[in-house]
Amino acid sequence: MKFYKYILASALTLALSPAFVSCGDEELGETIFPDVTDTVDPNSATYKFDTWLNQNFRDIYNLNFCYKMIDVEADMNYNLVPASFDKARDLALLTKYLWFDSYKELATEEFLKEHGPRIIHLIGSPAYNPQTGTIILGLAEGGIKVSLFRVNDLDVNDFAQLNEYYFRTMHHEFAHIMHQTKSYPTEFNTLSNGRYDQSNWQDRNGGIVTSLGFITNYASSETREDFAETIANYVTRTDEQDQFLLWCADQNWYSGDDETNQSVAQCYYWYPDSASQADNKRCYDLRFVDNKNLNLMTVEEVLYTKDKQGNWVEDKKNKGRIFSTIDDIEKYLAEKEEAGFKMYPYEIDDKVDGRAIIEQKRNIARNWFKDEWGISFDSLRSIVQYRQANFDIEALRQEIENIQ
Repeated sequence: MKFYKYILASALTLALSPAFVSCGDEELGETIFPDVTDTVDPNSATYKFDTWLNQNFRDIYNLNFCYKMIDVEADMNYNLVPASFDKARDLALLTKYLWFDSYKELATEEFLKEHGPRIIHLIGSPAYNPQTGTIILGLAEGGIKVSLFRVNDLDVNDFAQLNEYYFRTMHHEFAHIMHQTKSYPTEFNTLSNGRYDQSNWQDRNGGIVTSLGFITNYASSETREDFAETIANYVTRTDEQDQFLLWCADQNWYSGDDETNQSVAQCYYWYPDSASQADNKRCYDLRFVDNKNLNLMTVEEVLYTKDKQGNWVEDKKNKGRIFSTIDDIEKYLAEKEEAGFKMYPYEIDDKVDGRAIIEQKRNIARNWFKDEWGISFDSLRSIVQYRQANFDIEALRQEIENIQ
């Protein structure tokens, strides 16, 4: 049984490599839940929700949606807590609407009946290990079970959080299930050969990894995570976010004098005045940063000064604006040019066309979806994008309330 773990790199420097455990393959019968009764106690406080879950997951997809945490289904190495009822309800609704209904709309109900997971297990907390500094957002196990963590932090009003911690995780984990069933082309593994870093991917700057051809720093950990991240990010990132990511992939990024320190990276620099340019003691950098650990592509203007030893030191009191779109960046750069500042791009040649590599990886995924599954990768993205932008959580909740 293979375990694929979706891991988030945060300010705590998080990392964990997927673990593998072998077991025998078993044929599945008509149901893997023969002892589950068809009815739910109408006197139960969770009657409506349990009935909705049975009607929309078990009865259609032969899937057991476990929102009451089952300890034997969880990793005993982590200190975990159950999901709260309200959070579990909302995530179950969104899982159906944004994941299952997306594939149903594109490839019919039969597709997920045959290829979907058989267990979805919700856990309230992240799987956090303080000794290793790791947080796991999701697990895909042997094509059978998907575990979703951090459920108690769900905020239906925060789209960025929903996308980063839940929507993208769903599609990432399902990509693992799919490629365990039908392998993706080995050509994918050659595109970034020699540039993966399984041990220190979490320390790599997002701007730098895009210029190397990776969609996220987690994608730069190993090939199978690269493939799943390529799919999940293409499907869930908005057009604006995606174009900004590709803009970052086009830039030359400078990571400082210490090439191993990639927590900060710059692509442009300029001097605030002619005197500063002459003595080379003060300059600005346009720098890539993460935004609240949500892996959103942003850049900011930072003033640096040289100390008495000649080292560049960030002046934290002079941080500039933060940008999140190409239009904002280009407008800002134009304003600087018009004001008389000369913009200097860093001339760093990593010998890699990051945008081209990312597009090649997407094309391999696109052809894999079409050839192996008969699915349009771009149509899937269009459906998911529409559903992400247009879900009505109150209307979805009403589905449960309408249960008799």
